[in-house]
Amino acid sequence: MSSKNYAVVKIFGRQYKVSEGQKIKANFIDADVDTTMSFSEVLMMNKGGELKIGEPQVNGAKVTAKVVAHGREDKILVFKYLRKNKSKKMHGHRQDFTTLAITSIEG
Repeated sequence: MSSKNYAVVKIFGRQYKVSEGQKIKANFIDADVDTTMSFSEVLMMNKGGELKIGEPQVNGAKVTAKVVAHGREDKILVFKYLRKNKSKKMHGHRQDFTTLAITSIEG
């Protein structure tokens, strides 16, 4: 069994498996760069080989992260073609994201 510390945390509707010092790309968070944020929706936690599973969250657990940067993903193209109507439509989409650096896992 691995003794690496990690946690499964829910950040604005998505679940991420994080460990200390890791950088993740999350959905866009409207916060300034170098802002420290804490997330208390910890669903599972492994601290020194001891596994804690939340029902639905682990009580007293908290993940602290620092906002490193904001960015946009590469463009994806959406193309719709209706052959019988002789119509076609194409548009693109770029998703905004925020890069978070996990500073600590407490609990």
